[in-house]
Amino acid sequence: MADSAAIDSPLAPPVSESRGVEALHRAIFIGLAALLVVAPFVVYPVFLMKVLCFALFACAFNLLLGYGGLLSFGHAAYFGMASYVSAYTAKYWGLTPELAILLGTVVAGFLGLAFGALAIRRQGIYFAMITLALAQMVFFFSLQTPRFTGGEDGIQAVPRGKLFGLLSLADDRVLYYVVALIFLAGFLLIYRVIHSPFGQVLKAIRDNEPRAVSLGYRTAQYKLAVFVLSATLAGLAGATKAIVFQLASLTDVNWPMSGEVVLMTLVGGMGTVFGPIAGAAVIIAMENYLAQLGSWVLVVQGVIFVACVLLFREGIVGVIGKRIKQPL
Repeated sequence: MADSAAIDSPLAPPVSESRGVEALHRAIFIGLAALLVVAPFVVYPVFLMKVLCFALFACAFNLLLGYGGLLSFGHAAYFGMASYVSAYTAKYWGLTPELAILLGTVVAGFLGLAFGALAIRRQGIYFAMITLALAQMVFFFSLQTPRFTGGEDGIQAVPRGKLFGLLSLADDRVLYYVVALIFLAGFLLIYRVIHSPFGQVLKAIRDNEPRAVSLGYRTAQYKLAVFVLSATLAGLAGATKAIVFQLASLTDVNWPMSGEVVLMTLVGGMGTVFGPIAGAAVIIAMENYLAQLGSWVLVVQGVIFVACVLLFREGIVGVIGKRIKQPL
């Protein structure tokens, strides 16, 4: 009887609406997977791999900002350090690509644990400034250790190798499908986290941390957990990118990379599931197809960013979801 009353209560979540959202998301997932299968036959695979790497990076950042409420200005540290580790171990240790990517991802996770334990002690702008300062430490470390990072030259000519020692990744199309699987695995993990009890607590902390504390949640542990998870997934994106482009450079670890992932998230839609993917696709496409404009590309990006903030603060996907009245 109590269960029936709870279901009929206006405070209970609408089951039919929840099922409708799940069905919509499932349809989008299927469509996205189908699109990824046929995309390399239409678009240059290397461009697509770049989009997927940065889409995963943006999704990882959105998990921290959009659902954890933590603005980090230093996510390039995990992306770039994983890129260096992956490139170094693949080139100089002769590791297969899956092991190089895995090692880079693990290093990014441990770096996120160390930095997160320091950063979550503060909130708001102080948290953001601490993450920026820590990321700049990683940048200067990368600049001053040429034996490991190659200095200003970076690590070049990274071998793609053979997946599990069997499947050659020299073919762009073969490598593309590997990158697509990595992206889908990372994205599905993020989706599962968002819609888990852990994700619901994160949203509660984001919306009202004092109330979450009063309910008995150890908010510092939740914030540290999502920080480490976000850093690890950002590292997965960076490590994969190093194998794709056979290069790890200071660009990957410098502060503009942190700003770029913030831009991708806001343009696509902060706090939306699919927004960072759309944002990454838009920004990377602009950089690729407007490259002939030179430094004016940054001006165009700035104009688009201002337009997004002024005209549709929810981002591209946020506006679409609002019009169809379904969370995306």
